[in-house]
Amino acid sequence: MNARMYELGSRRSVIREIFEFGKKRAAEVGADKVFDFSLGNPSVEPPKVVEDTLVSLLHTDNATALHGYTSAQGDAETRRAIAEYIAGKHGVKTDPDYIYMTCGAAASLTITLSAICNAGDEVITFAPFFTEYRVFTQTAGAKLIELASDPDTFQIDFSLLENAFTEKTAAVLVNSPNNPSGVVYSEETVKKLSALLERKSRELGKTIYLITDEPYRELVYGGVKVPYLTAYYKNTVVCYSYSKSLSLPGERIGYIFVSPEADAAKELYLAVCGAGRALGYVCAPSLFQKMIAKCQGAVSDVSVYERNRDVLLKALEECGFRCVRPDGAFYLFVRSPEPDANAFCERAKKYGLLLVPGDDFGCKGYVRIAYCVSPEMIARSLPYFKKLADEYKK
Repeated sequence: MNARMYELGSRRSVIREIFEFGKKRAAEVGADKVFDFSLGNPSVEPPKVVEDTLVSLLHTDNATALHGYTSAQGDAETRRAIAEYIAGKHGVKTDPDYIYMTCGAAASLTITLSAICNAGDEVITFAPFFTEYRVFTQTAGAKLIELASDPDTFQIDFSLLENAFTEKTAAVLVNSPNNPSGVVYSEETVKKLSALLERKSRELGKTIYLITDEPYRELVYGGVKVPYLTAYYKNTVVCYSYSKSLSLPGERIGYIFVSPEADAAKELYLAVCGAGRALGYVCAPSLFQKMIAKCQGAVSDVSVYERNRDVLLKALEECGFRCVRPDGAFYLFVRSPEPDANAFCERAKKYGLLLVPGDDFGCKGYVRIAYCVSPEMIARSLPYFKKLADEYKK
């Protein structure tokens, strides 16, 4: 057997390990005594238009066609609807023939990295980052170059990035709003990144692509804007998922958008198609493709997440915990009161608090708290966070 695949299969990600522990612990002591903040699983219902559209499709469409194969790259009507929405919403150039439908953002990233990277290439990303970036990049035959972010803001530290480019650099991978920090890259950061990528591409005599991982784009609060990166840097590939915006993580539906203005855009898109073929990712779920075509612009009620953020952040800060304020997603990235975040998370388990240590996110000394849970659970958990904090004050 393949030794690397055995290793991946025999050891779940730290997030999944804690999630499985939570289920087991809830069966032992009762669900009301376990506060599981491990998994980024949306806790609000999909918008009603999703259900209405699915019911309509099931009742009116020909069943054979509805559940049959689409084109390998996705249903033409769906790709057209997405391209039109992106163009209208963000004012950028689009083309349905540069959209590739996928089984969620994980497939989008895996396909895109495999399309861009050759063996031995490097992909730069910024800590904290989603833990599976390492797996996706290694699967593409490349190496993930992990750079620390500004510790006060979690924006890009350009003093580190300036010297990170080499002849092996194939792409820069960003995630905004960010998992696990919830930080949104400012327009200033995006402009500086775009200018630097253009300069380094010229200096190295090659195209350095920008890959943007965007499952949390719509989950922002207080009027914060998320810059659309193809408007700033033409050599951008957008990896999108409806898992969070429509509360559909289990349906695995998303897309890749290759900017038609990118260098060798047609060749890159064909490489995306080839990578999808090689990885077995052709023809995303057809029912949900057809639903997506009719639900562009719909978003779940994210105000629930905003209220959860405000309540939990205020309570944790009053307890003495430190956190960079998140403007998006549904995570708090909290500084551990002791250097070993794993030890802190083990201590938190005594109070039924299931938190994820930041080591696998590339940031030791932090923990991630996913607040995409019921407001009632957050309210019940607050006294236990206080007890946990009091242990360190003693």
